[in-house]
Amino acid sequence: MGQRLTQIATRTGDNGTTGLGDNTRVSKDSLRVHAMGDVDELNSHIGLLLCEDMPEPVRQVLVEIQHQLFNLGGELSIPGFELLKPEAVLALDDALAEHNEHLPRLQEFILPAGTRAASQAHVCRTVARRAERAVVALGAQDALNDTPRQYLNRLSDLMFVLSRVLNRYRTDGTVGDDVYWKSEKMAKTTIE
Repeated sequence: MGQRLTQIATRTGDNGTTGLGDNTRVSKDSLRVHAMGDVDELNSHIGLLLCEDMPEPVRQVLVEIQHQLFNLGGELSIPGFELLKPEAVLALDDALAEHNEHLPRLQEFILPAGTRAASQAHVCRTVARRAERAVVALGAQDALNDTPRQYLNRLSDLMFVLSRVLNRYRTDGTVGDDVYWKSEKMAKTTIE
């Protein structure tokens, strides 16, 4: 990897470019920088989510995800380099299976709402989708490994599942629920 930051305000980006990990400079508006920024924003939103009260297994998964997203950002910052391993995608698959197993089957659409933790998990889900779109766009321009795209796709699914877990989590022993969409069309179908 490139050099570690020893100075934050370098002023080298004042001209609208930024340095990549391979010491090349690109426009701050490049597809690569957009993808890196979306991954960084996602990681920051997960950091905010970690400020909330949650079950310890969920916390452990999210902390590991933060480390993997840092690997992903590093991989994006060094063209042709691999930091995010396929095993990271498998770990998300395992977490999906584990946390989805205890949830009731969805029979209606749910809103991105509920507890503050669940709502923040939905924000993470939508930012993960945006990051995935940015990585797909970059992959259409530059050669990328498959793992970053797969990881972000799976991560958005996991964040949906974790939002449902967090909507049910209560420290007082009660159990919460999702916030369901009230569709007039579906209501009419159900009544008839």
